[in-house]
Amino acid sequence: MRILHTMIRVGHLQRAIDFYTQVLGMKLLRSAENKEYQYSLAFVGYTDESENAVIELTYNWGVETYDHGTAFGHIALGVKDVAQTCEMIRQAGGKVTREAGPVKGGSTIIAFVEDPDGYKIELIQDDQSHHALG
Repeated sequence: MRILHTMIRVGHLQRAIDFYTQVLGMKLLRSAENKEYQYSLAFVGYTDESENAVIELTYNWGVETYDHGTAFGHIALGVKDVAQTCEMIRQAGGKVTREAGPVKGGSTIIAFVEDPDGYKIELIQDDQSHHALG
């Protein structure tokens, strides 16, 4: 078994695609529309779905906002330099909600950004892995 994707509901599909591709540097991998059930999907990620997990953006036609509740936390991305990535995201129009710094009670450098629908994305400094950002 392997993780294929995480689905999040968005209030405006193109706005979400633009954020994940233009601000976070992902690729639009595929999209689909279901006229009968009135929803559109877009799959975004850094590599092909056969290689890594991706994000499925779901737009239910006519629904512009969602109550996120208290259960879902965030999506995490490994980056080489959290502070540099925050600056890059800010310059691309993204919203940094927690600046780069050590995690509470630890030494790992993290930051948080927010997508246009209010979902949190954690940036984790990870010098050992391949990075699409920063």
